Amino acid sequence: MSKNSREQIEQDEKKILFELVKNSHENKDAISKHCRFSRQKTWRFIKQLEAKKLIWGYTAIFDEEKIGLNNFMMLIKRTTKKMDEEVIDKIISTKTDNIAKKYGITIENLYYVHGEYDWILTFTAENIKQVKKFSDQLFALYPGSTEKITILQTLMFIRKQYILNPDKKKLKDFL
Repeated sequence: MSKNSREQIEQDEKKILFELVKNSHENKDAISKHCRFSRQKTWRFIKQLEAKKLIWGYTAIFDEEKIGLNNFMMLIKRTTKKMDEEVIDKIISTKTDNIAKKYGITIENLYYVHGEYDWILTFTAENIKQVKKFSDQLFALYPGSTEKITILQTLMFIRKQYILNPDKKKLKDFL
């Protein structure tokens, strides 16, 4: 396969990916139309992207406040102590999710990052009390591995998952 063909395939895949990000609720005909591809080509690319694990899920963006939830971020700084195998296994298992569920928390994202903090969690909860209990349990789950936890509450999303918040009035009133 020539270099140009590979480059064109990569460009087409990116075009479909970005369209799926913006309009994942659309059917394949609409995605095809937006990308100016045939329905078959779009379907084939989507299946290939799923097989390559470039796409592993589809989601809806919703206003958590309207269902009584708040969005939070938790920044976790680890100690300089080397993590043992047991702690690493806990991190990559569902133990954190199980603790979160116990307190009515739904984890959206969990990132391992470079910077002042080492992990960032984004999640929803009804109130800060649940979040504080969850935070305390995380300290207990990873003894000697956690130096500091900082909790941030999201006041409002201006953009979420590439999509601008459609509630322009709320944005203007808030800002």
